[in-house]
Amino acid sequence: MKNIAKILCILLALMVMLPACSEGKGESSQEDTEKLIPISINGTEIKVGETTVQALLDQGLNVGWVDENYERVDVEPDMELEPNAYYTGGSIRVSDNVFAQISFVTEEEAIPLGEAVIARLEFYMHSEDDKSVLEKISFDGVPITELTREKAGEMYPGWTGDEVMWLKYGLEYKYDLNFDMTSGQLTRFTVEREYDVDWSGDE
Repeated sequence: MKNIAKILCILLALMVMLPACSEGKGESSQEDTEKLIPISINGTEIKVGETTVQALLDQGLNVGWVDENYERVDVEPDMELEPNAYYTGGSIRVSDNVFAQISFVTEEEAIPLGEAVIARLEFYMHSEDDKSVLEKISFDGVPITELTREKAGEMYPGWTGDEVMWLKYGLEYKYDLNFDMTSGQLTRFTVEREYDVDWSGDE
């Protein structure tokens, strides 16, 4: 009888432990999943790796392109891009002094520029920039004027860095936040998705 009682206790203990183990695995897999952090400009959401150039144009954003003379011109959404290529030199102008640099990518087929997906977005902020303009730009739902180094650490405790940068380099996405050492205010942020394509724009 004693042996039977011991076996029953062991079985009961195993039954209690199994659900706990399975819950732990579920939490781990959720942590390993990369989070796609949205950027918003004047209420228009941009998801790097998903949002197309045409989607930005449809929302009235001022999207430009640096031509062969290094001058900024409006993009031509019908211009055909090479397949499997990565293009830099794009920008989204928010005001005369505030703009984001963007890169876009094509995959297996040649497509019009308007269908190209935003692959990288980078914003620089300066102390003299109009705060009312910067308030219209948000990172993960938080206006960038409120996204201090301290707040970034609270929002993303699993990231790494120091007092002037907070970074997340995942398997697909890279997030790079830079802050002023004295004020703790955000001075630059970059969101980028990795693509296995030709950076030159040639086939």
